[in-house]
Amino acid sequence: MIGYDKYVFLADDDIDDCFLFEDALSEVSIQTRLSTANDGIELMNLLENAVPPPPDVIFLDLNMPRKNGFECLVELKTTDKFKDIPVVIFSTSCEEGYIDKVYENGADYYLCKPGSFQSLKTAISKVLSIDWKDHTAQPARDQFFLTY
Repeated sequence: MIGYDKYVFLADDDIDDCFLFEDALSEVSIQTRLSTANDGIELMNLLENAVPPPPDVIFLDLNMPRKNGFECLVELKTTDKFKDIPVVIFSTSCEEGYIDKVYENGADYYLCKPGSFQSLKTAISKVLSIDWKDHTAQPARDQFFLTY
């Protein structure tokens, strides 16, 4: 793709978190194009109009208005047009029940929002370094929760 190496979607209703994510992403050495949505309905509308080509990865917050991340994940993984797009859950909640639920619904990884800017950059870089073309199956449950 011209001008960038990775195409990334971020769905998060916290505007400050979106700005922080965008700043961190701009400091990662990989050239990226970022599209953001502030709720699940906006995410699904953006995807409907943007795909193809699909994004390389979607960072999906769980607690959003109108349509939450759990609902989006189910829709993404059960819709032919979107089911192969990697989804990384990106949430402040690290509850085991949430992690189990999104694992069962087909998320590719789970990442708790880091507490520092440097950790956020490291986490984003780690996700973007995954070769999604070789990532054809969901990881084992014990490798599902990403650390940074």
